[in-house]
Amino acid sequence: MTSRQFNSLILDKFLPYRLSIVNNKISEVLSVTYAKQFDLTPMEWRVLAVLGQNESISADEICRFTEIDKVAVSRAVTKLVRKKIISRKRSTYDRRRSILRLTKGGVSIYKSIVPLVLEIEENLVDGLSVYERKQFRDLLAKIEYRVDSLRMLYKF
Repeated sequence: MTSRQFNSLILDKFLPYRLSIVNNKISEVLSVTYAKQFDLTPMEWRVLAVLGQNESISADEICRFTEIDKVAVSRAVTKLVRKKIISRKRSTYDRRRSILRLTKGGVSIYKSIVPLVLEIEENLVDGLSVYERKQFRDLLAKIEYRVDSLRMLYKF
């Protein structure tokens, strides 16, 4: 008997596995873009990207936007503060909470990276028609909705 008879899981057809592999490959391509030129890790870029979309937010809010755990976000924030890419100030309303913002240098880096990553995104979807692009985004949204439903069901 082969192991396949006991295991009906076929990884190259298993959606979570495929999504993970594709995500890893895309992250690798993106990181080449900003790692050497801007000395950023993928985690630092994610924090920077969220701050580029939100003028001033807390680390907890970044965790919610990115679905990344607090420890990883905290490490990235600490490194970005050290590099003077973001600033951290205590909230005037809640002393336990810090408010994060891009510094002028951080804004400059963000504005330099955005066109590069958008070009990579365009290259990724270049083989898809306009309809397929919309369909793909719609399907991802449906899957994300189902994942959120499952998280609630399993009390994540």
